[in-house]
Amino acid sequence: MDAAGEPDGLERLWTPHRMSYITGENPPEGCPFCLAPSLPEPETLVVARGELVFAVLNLYPYNPGHLMVCPYRHVADYTDLTEAETAEVAAFTRTAMRVIRSVSRPHGFNLGMNQGSVAGAGIAEHLHQHVVPRWGGDANFMPVIGRTKVLPQILTDTRLMLSEAWPAAARPAP
Repeated sequence: MDAAGEPDGLERLWTPHRMSYITGENPPEGCPFCLAPSLPEPETLVVARGELVFAVLNLYPYNPGHLMVCPYRHVADYTDLTEAETAEVAAFTRTAMRVIRSVSRPHGFNLGMNQGSVAGAGIAEHLHQHVVPRWGGDANFMPVIGRTKVLPQILTDTRLMLSEAWPAAARPAP
């Protein structure tokens, strides 16, 4: 008897957008962090732009609102940042936390940089500071057992919501 399509009591959450990431299909030409700021607004996930750094949503987020603060300059190591870049990364990280708090009311945050591919950096060649909002129970059984993350919002909607809440001086052009 063919069991395909027969009810089994389980609900399905389809996340086909993640398959290209999992399989490594269609990798971007060049560094995605160098390309992101130059894309037209409707095609980018950039939330805010500063003088030396920008904030961009993660294309494969751990949680809704997961963004990264990146220097415009293509630099891999934290120790290679200038003093001004270091200060602006810190300021953008603080602003990102404040904006996400005002919009999504998370219970906490994970902040971090993975330096080098052996440390878990997916894009080791371009430094990026992760800002991941966390809520009680967000690390439930789904990612652990189901290898699936439930994201209740489309990335473009998240980008618009965060961008509109970001202080005006660093907002992307409309």
